[in-house]
Amino acid sequence: MEAAPDRAHLVVRHKTLLTGAVMLGVLIQVLDSTIANVALPHMEASLGATHESITWVLTSYIIASAMALPLSGWLASAFGKRRLFLLSITLFVAASMLCGAAATLPLMVAARIAQGVGGAFLGPLGQMVMLDVNRPSDHGKAMALYGMGIMVGPVLGPVLGGWLTENLNWRWVFYINVPLGLVAFAGIWALLPGSRDKPRRIDLAGWALIAVALGAFQLMLDRGDHVDWFNSAESWIEAGIAASAFWMFAVHNFMVRLPLFPMAVLRDRNLMVSATLLFVLALVQLSNMALLPSMLQLLYGYPVLTTGLLLASRGLAVMFSMWLAGRIIHLLDSRLLIGLGMVLMDLSLWKMSGWTADMDWYPVVINGLIQGLGMGFIFVPLSVVAFATVPPAYRPDATGLYNLFRNTGGSVGIAVATAVLARNSQVSHADLAAHVTPYNLAVDPTLLTAAGNAGEGVMEIVNGVVTAQAAMIAYLDDFHMMMLASIAALPLLLLLRRNPGGRDAKAIAAALE
Repeated sequence: MEAAPDRAHLVVRHKTLLTGAVMLGVLIQVLDSTIANVALPHMEASLGATHESITWVLTSYIIASAMALPLSGWLASAFGKRRLFLLSITLFVAASMLCGAAATLPLMVAARIAQGVGGAFLGPLGQMVMLDVNRPSDHGKAMALYGMGIMVGPVLGPVLGGWLTENLNWRWVFYINVPLGLVAFAGIWALLPGSRDKPRRIDLAGWALIAVALGAFQLMLDRGDHVDWFNSAESWIEAGIAASAFWMFAVHNFMVRLPLFPMAVLRDRNLMVSATLLFVLALVQLSNMALLPSMLQLLYGYPVLTTGLLLASRGLAVMFSMWLAGRIIHLLDSRLLIGLGMVLMDLSLWKMSGWTADMDWYPVVINGLIQGLGMGFIFVPLSVVAFATVPPAYRPDATGLYNLFRNTGGSVGIAVATAVLARNSQVSHADLAAHVTPYNLAVDPTLLTAAGNAGEGVMEIVNGVVTAQAAMIAYLDDFHMMMLASIAALPLLLLLRRNPGGRDAKAIAAALE
């Protein structure tokens, strides 16, 4: 097999400084996907919103980002990566300022939509630039740096958001993006050269279909818990629109001559298998990251900052394993590293499914280290393998599709984990409460009502214990479910090519002409 030339697609000066600016742009977008969560209760009074309507602060951002993301490949080709990067950061920073200054909920939602559109392109653009400015032999190291921002950002988001909200104001959750965004803008403006890609006509019909599909799907996921999922007509309508639009997009993409996602890229086995594995990884890890902070705070009583410190072990392990994977990937079969990472992740989830309500902090830190090591060993080789056979000219399409799978997987995982948690908490509470009877307690609970307020207080304490135990069972069920999902994805490793390289990339390039 003819080897691909080992040279960077885009030669730049001060590559280290440019990498820092690019990763800063990626990091602020990733942080904003979780940093606002802890500030929602503080926003309600300021914006005059209800407990249910305030969730549109999150929903609007997610839906706007999902609908805009499929355009990243075409926009990067039409405007150039540098120009699109600068425009995206400008829109993101301006929208962040408007979010911080918003006085009403409608203004906040409008600003979050603009922020979601601007942020949608930062992840794919960052990955494109990191691949373009590094030689193929250094792609492992480049993806390690990129992965640190992608994986560590969701862990830092709630901690940073909680600290800013408690010590300053909830508005600083958004204002923090302004100085960081300006530094990223200056670095990219000064160090990233402009590039002229071959523009192509946009498939507006294809984008409209996939945008409607993703928008309806995300709306169903975000609203499902509030409307009792498929017990409501709203979820059925949203699911029907999403399924119909997805089907029409698939048919349309096969039939048109210049589709939104080129068919030859969709036929790249390594890219599609890697994207599917990334979907599962995001499904498992982002839902895990969403559940752990609430579990540690509600069931174990840890404050926000202590929770962040306990979860920091995961971030440290991710950074170490990504650094290590980026340096040994050329020595080992990538499938072995990915398999090792998935085994470590499954091991940690298996151990987490056996946690107890009276344990100390030690198992949290140890499992965070194990899981973080696994995440790093998966992400770096998976990203390298995914783009090994994709020609540089079509990286915009490939990175957009790859990030779309990651974002969708995370949304599905969080929605499913939250729904299962709520349902299993109720079921477990009913099961446990059925055993609170005069026959298995030291005191007949029905007699406590004669004690007046004191008796009611005792019963509230008993109910609190039952509720906490039921919630603990539900969390353990979620961890077990995540473990099974990860194990089910292991056979996909067999579909990855061992040493993808130059001849495959040339064949794809020829097919795309």
